[in-house]
Amino acid sequence: MHSPVSPAPATLRLVRMSSTPRFRDLESALAALPRNVVGEIVFGRLVTQPRPAIRHAVTTTQLHAELAPPFRKGVGGPGGWIFAFEPELQLGPHVVVPDLAAWRSDALTEDDLDAARLAIAPDWICESLSPSTAKYDRDEKALIYGANGVGHLWLVDPVAKTIEALRGERGRWIDVGTFEGDATARIEPFELFELTLGSIWVP
Repeated sequence: MHSPVSPAPATLRLVRMSSTPRFRDLESALAALPRNVVGEIVFGRLVTQPRPAIRHAVTTTQLHAELAPPFRKGVGGPGGWIFAFEPELQLGPHVVVPDLAAWRSDALTEDDLDAARLAIAPDWICESLSPSTAKYDRDEKALIYGANGVGHLWLVDPVAKTIEALRGERGRWIDVGTFEGDATARIEPFELFELTLGSIWVP
């Protein structure tokens, strides 16, 4: 894995329910969180953090705007993908909320699309890194994603203007490459489309 970035503890909080918390207690605490707080259940504890800063939200939105026409709508690309912002996922004993995720359309049924929480690992996940969450995204969440069959993980840094692409193989992450600045690149699993990175960054 890449070198972790130290988080700012003021914005990322680990709430320990007890030494051996019951999952239903964690679920109750998760449901009670205010709407402006993102909550996840990770390795037996509740993790809370505020909604992402505007820079990070805009970068994620712009990335979706680039990928959706060719891979969701089939405009200039193959189509066949379903994208979701901040879906709630049940991956093993963990409940996680990636910034952006996508599944190949044949992986989801109509019932899946009506669910509030999905237990089907995405084929692709994007996490928009911030100083307060980068270590958590790279370490614990990446470990959960890999162990539960997520196919590809992009770690997008809106400040450094980089995309680190990883491919999941047998529970391990293989480094596909780091793409930066205003470069154009074909990045797995969307390598059929040439992405201009400059189009997703906030000027």
